[in-house]
Amino acid sequence: MPTLTSIDFQITPLDAPLGAVVTGLDASQPVAPNVILRLKQALRNYHILIFKNQTLSDEQLLQFSFYFGSLFVPPDDIPVLASAPGVVPVVIPISNVNNGYTGTGELDFHSDHKWTPYPSSGSLLYAQEVPRHGGDTAWLNLNLAYETLDEFTKQRIADLQLITYNPFLRDRNAPPAKYRRDRTIPLISPVFLHPLVRTHPESGKKILYLDYATEVEIAGLDPAEGAELIEQLRQHLNRPQFYYKHKWSAGDIVYWDNQSTLHYREAFDPNERRVMKRVSLAGSRPF
Repeated sequence: MPTLTSIDFQITPLDAPLGAVVTGLDASQPVAPNVILRLKQALRNYHILIFKNQTLSDEQLLQFSFYFGSLFVPPDDIPVLASAPGVVPVVIPISNVNNGYTGTGELDFHSDHKWTPYPSSGSLLYAQEVPRHGGDTAWLNLNLAYETLDEFTKQRIADLQLITYNPFLRDRNAPPAKYRRDRTIPLISPVFLHPLVRTHPESGKKILYLDYATEVEIAGLDPAEGAELIEQLRQHLNRPQFYYKHKWSAGDIVYWDNQSTLHYREAFDPNERRVMKRVSLAGSRPF
């Protein structure tokens, strides 16, 4: 079967804080090594890649995804979206129909699997059906967010370690917390320390490794001081100059670097269909 050569497609950077569009590539077909290498370099440079006009089966989506890494497999005792003990999520339906996941509501800026020991390196999300209005996804450039901090703040946070608590293991009857002030709350799953300032394992760029709303705690800081610092950093993150908002079309695949971005989803009409498939790739221990 013929493979795509590097002259058959284009990578066009967006006029945005991150992102590039890939055209002229059929992700259902084998891809040449030099093309894969160009795509990997482009992801390091632009953080998200948008592949247009694709038609893939689940198996074809998997095979394309595996050019970039192996499947993310969570530990049995650390739940993630769609996981169950002894069950490894593979192609996950991100859909408001047919027993899919994530519903129709707004999802705050977050990265996937940050509460695990080895968070995923990235995900590919393939759109099959999209609503007429709403359901757009935004990605936020965490390297740019870090680089635009003042020098005092950079020095203050340089060596801090962050715990991100598992959002799938919290009291659903209590209001969601953004910072764990009460250290007497019993832990119901393992917790893992990751750097608040992460170094990207391939580019070497510094990343402000913080979600916008997930419950966190800075190790070793007084709870009031830690909560105040996290709130300041989150106010800094919440700026349009850091993100790109994507209006989905059926046939789009977006591949994002989960190590250097956050993503957010707009709410949409529950009476409309939004059908997507996601594959998440394995990552490494943050440093």
